[in-house]
Amino acid sequence: MDILKTVITIIFVIDCIALAAIILLQEGKSAGLGTISGAADTYWGHNKGRSMEGTLVKVTRVVAVLFIVLAVVLNLKIFN
Repeated sequence: MDILKTVITIIFVIDCIALAAIILLQEGKSAGLGTISGAADTYWGHNKGRSMEGTLVKVTRVVAVLFIVLAVVLNLKIFN
């Protein structure tokens, strides 16, 4: 069991670092003053899911779910 806990802990640490890096790579959600004149209504605004930003959002969701699952698994009674 100690080997399994060590492996899961290493995966958890890598997941934590990846989650922090992915969140820092993302842009802010505020469009600023461009929304007043309608400048945010561009091609990239409509196709955000296919852009790099959309990919980062999807990857963030997956890594965050993995973070929660690993945190729960590491706190089970079998590892204590």
